[in-house]
Amino acid sequence: MSTGIRIEVDHRAGGPRAGELRHPEKAHRPDQPIARKPAWIRVKAPTHPVYHETRALLREHRLVTVCEEAACPNVGECWAHRHATMMIMGETCTRACGFCNVRTGLPDALDTGEPGRVAEAVAKLGLRHVVVTSVDRDDLPDGGAAHFAATIAAIRDAAPGTTIEVLTPDFLRKPGAIEVVAAARPDVFNHNLETVPRLYPSIRPGARYYQSLRLLDEAKRLAPGIFTKSGLMVGLGEERAEMVQVMDDLRIAGVDFLTIGQYLQPTVKHAAVAEFVTPEHFAEYAALARGKGFLLVSATPLTRSSYHADADFALLRAAREAARAA
Repeated sequence: MSTGIRIEVDHRAGGPRAGELRHPEKAHRPDQPIARKPAWIRVKAPTHPVYHETRALLREHRLVTVCEEAACPNVGECWAHRHATMMIMGETCTRACGFCNVRTGLPDALDTGEPGRVAEAVAKLGLRHVVVTSVDRDDLPDGGAAHFAATIAAIRDAAPGTTIEVLTPDFLRKPGAIEVVAAARPDVFNHNLETVPRLYPSIRPGARYYQSLRLLDEAKRLAPGIFTKSGLMVGLGEERAEMVQVMDDLRIAGVDFLTIGQYLQPTVKHAAVAEFVTPEHFAEYAALARGKGFLLVSATPLTRSSYHADADFALLRAAREAARAA
């Protein structure tokens, strides 16, 4: 275990929230030492010139990305290929999940110009496929569903050749929200279960496992042609049997694509890593999931929901066509 001091650097220092605690609800918690990562999940610092070009374009359009806000380990690789996951509706979340590095607090009002700026950035980046996610907005009557729909529509206008994947909150207690998003017809509807039901009270305390399952099931019912997708983290203390049960639940909900990646502790105030799952065990999970009938499975230590999303979308379409032809 590392016993040194860990400093969390806020890349938006100097902005309107500079100097504020990023996770005030976690300040009272005892520190959880951050375990040293094994060699198979270490990544290099971003240095590619296209990384800096992508970063500059996002700043120019005043856009937030989950790549930075969630401290994704793949940001250097993805931005070097001009792939960025847009995070709409601000940089402040109304939830306080035990795993997430996104700022928690009272969000600002929605920026009605944001969908247009996202669409313009997508067009300038020349993206074949874009992932749009958001913070949770429990403060909004529709949870932000209309803002998702507006963003999808704006991208369709500015970049009609770009396929669109949305990674949404659970819209807990937001009746009609999923109908609004499904009616906007994204190409992929993603909502992450994140972990097994037993761990929800500590890892996703504001969420409900069966609400998330219902959301995925309802998305498929409302728009059968849309691909549905969900992601899980491992290394939080889950058992193999629990993971298998979640896979079964997702298949019953008709989910097409499953991603599984290693949980990495963002700060000493977040949930500790219980285990670094080996690449061999990831391969086992992938084989199990494929055997249950998912069209596509991505399971590696560095897998994240939007990692290689453009290439995976092509594979997903090909897998569906092959299944229909069989």
